[in-house]
Amino acid sequence: MTTKKIAISMKGVYFGYTNTERVIENASITVHEGEFIGIIGPNGGGKTTLLKLLMGFLEPTKGSISIFGKSPKSYPNGIAYVPQNLRFDKLFPITVMELVLGGRLATLPWWGLFSKSDREKAEEALDKVKLSEFAHKPFGELSGGQAQRALIARSLASEPRILLLDEPTANVDVQAEAAIHELLLELRKHLTILMVTHDIRAVIRQVERVLCVQGQIDAVSPGELCEHFALGLYHFPLIQTPETHLKSNLGGGR
Repeated sequence: MTTKKIAISMKGVYFGYTNTERVIENASITVHEGEFIGIIGPNGGGKTTLLKLLMGFLEPTKGSISIFGKSPKSYPNGIAYVPQNLRFDKLFPITVMELVLGGRLATLPWWGLFSKSDREKAEEALDKVKLSEFAHKPFGELSGGQAQRALIARSLASEPRILLLDEPTANVDVQAEAAIHELLLELRKHLTILMVTHDIRAVIRQVERVLCVQGQIDAVSPGELCEHFALGLYHFPLIQTPETHLKSNLGGGR
């Protein structure tokens, strides 16, 4: 039996934006290569801070983080990030292909020209997200769902081992949401994926584990989540037990 590599390791991590504020407190998690992880929690609970810590944009005030055995800052090209949306002037003259080539900037030589290989990687990424026919269309003309898939393609063009997504279906219609979920199910065969979401019912059918972020970080299976999380109500305890199940059915849960 082959043991999967550890993709992400956090040990005793604390972080706060001020000396008196703790956003993340004593967090210890392990994510193995190839896992698809959902991240849930209330607004202000630390989800975005967690992503920034993993990308090396923030450093823990205490504890350690490693990405495939290296510090996040020494492994910058191993992680790709897909934002919830891109603040972008729709009149700015950039094509979808040019946007996706942005994922190859880390490989750009000093003379500043993309190579044939860079363009091939961008084309492959567009093909994966089923946007090849839009390669030379203005990015500003894409629908919300298409734009989100283009952002995913930009991340894939960098050939990451870990893909972080911040609510990729938050601003799209139902059809586009289904297309993005279908895409992620395909990508999970080749990548380690961590996805922030508020759509508990949808993600619960896809992910292997869920990180519940509310200052502390608890890793549970989808089936262990307290029923209240499906309603967007965040509280502790997070794990469903016979006692908490009875309380929730009787209206005794908080």
